[in-house]
Amino acid sequence: MADEAQTRLLELQMADLKASYGIAEDAPRSTTNNDRSENSRKIAALYEDAAEYEEELETFEKELEIVQNNEVKDIVNSLVETFPDYEGDYAKELKAVLEAYWTQFVEVDKTHPEEELEQIKSLEPSEYNDQLSTKVKSALIKRWEMLVSIKKEHVAEERAEMKLRGMKPDHIRKVYRKYHGLEV
Repeated sequence: MADEAQTRLLELQMADLKASYGIAEDAPRSTTNNDRSENSRKIAALYEDAAEYEEELETFEKELEIVQNNEVKDIVNSLVETFPDYEGDYAKELKAVLEAYWTQFVEVDKTHPEEELEQIKSLEPSEYNDQLSTKVKSALIKRWEMLVSIKKEHVAEERAEMKLRGMKPDHIRKVYRKYHGLEV
């Protein structure tokens, strides 16, 4: 009973307030879409870097899954199938990464034999022996895990910066997604 009386009192006070400002009882609520406003644009701009890092993180996580779930000889084809719009050349890039890794292993760390480096330089991944394929896959998994870890750190840093500014990162992300039409 007390709740009903309290609610009724608040309704009467709101009606008096509306009357004192000349607002009609049945006035329509604002239907303006603020998703594309100047203020939304400014807030969305704060999330640009974080959104880019999140997109890269998502890609790296998918690539890591492909590397983990495929044989070395099949990794390039799986990457090309999964990311057909990718502008680079996965085969060349993978070869360059492996050559750089094994050069580091052989010449600097001195943990791998010189023959492995020569095989990586001269053979295609489908021609690697089982032992080398296992080492290559392990190295590639470590590389992609490192990339995922770095991107997660970047996203966390961006979110921390937003918090330092006194803003809520989840709200900024929501405004960003609405402003760019990624969320309804």
